[in-house]
Amino acid sequence: MVFSPNHPILFVLVGIIIAAVLGQSVYFLIKSVKRAKVIKMDPQLIKKTIITAAIFTIAPAVAIVITVISLSQSLGIALPWLRLSVVGSLSYEAIAAANAASGMKTTLAALAENMSASQYVTIAIVMTVSIMVGIWLVPVVAKKYQSGLMKFENKDKKWSDILQNSLFIGMISAFVGFVFCDVSRLWSESARVVTSTDPATGEKVVNTFSATSGLIPVIVMAVSALSMCICGLLINKLKWKWVNDYALPICMIIGMIVAIPVSALLG
Repeated sequence: MVFSPNHPILFVLVGIIIAAVLGQSVYFLIKSVKRAKVIKMDPQLIKKTIITAAIFTIAPAVAIVITVISLSQSLGIALPWLRLSVVGSLSYEAIAAANAASGMKTTLAALAENMSASQYVTIAIVMTVSIMVGIWLVPVVAKKYQSGLMKFENKDKKWSDILQNSLFIGMISAFVGFVFCDVSRLWSESARVVTSTDPATGEKVVNTFSATSGLIPVIVMAVSALSMCICGLLINKLKWKWVNDYALPICMIIGMIVAIPVSALLG
């Protein structure tokens, strides 16, 4: 039996998990509304708060749907749908999946047509278990970290701001490093060969990638960054405040569109 990342049983399992998460959301929404009535909040304010919160979930959802679509080519729809509906991170999932594939001496592109059940499980474990670190780490260290940060801020606000900005820049640098990690191959290789195994026949499949392909993520990142700058100008100069909520999905779509001709050109 040939493994399929879009097998119906996977959608059933994912659907059960997502239904449980949605059930929790509805439960706490009802509890919140009841509590608001107990403390005699204005009914119109409650209604407005619910509507506003629902509207402001649309913009992040667009970016998440785009990520699900981009990952679905290699991993099917079920796994990306699950990861980005529960604890998943927009920037984390693609990198985690790519790193897992790299550890198996292949790529997500190569797995698009030839993925075994063991490869799928390996990628799912890397994507799922790794992100769970934050779930148990936050209650363990967050309170002490926040308390220490508040004390430091009270003593010296300037250096406290520098520390927080440095932490943020360090996190961003980790993702930027991933974008540039293949650029060095431009001078060291004429081509890169990645092999994978066809699960149906057991034969080796050879995938050759042009060395210039390392420039693809760099160009896409540059175009996306430029698009974000333009969105910033539209918000600040032309006062298009609505762009603020949709800047991320807009830049992602532009980056994906640019990636198509760039990939065809560079290999």
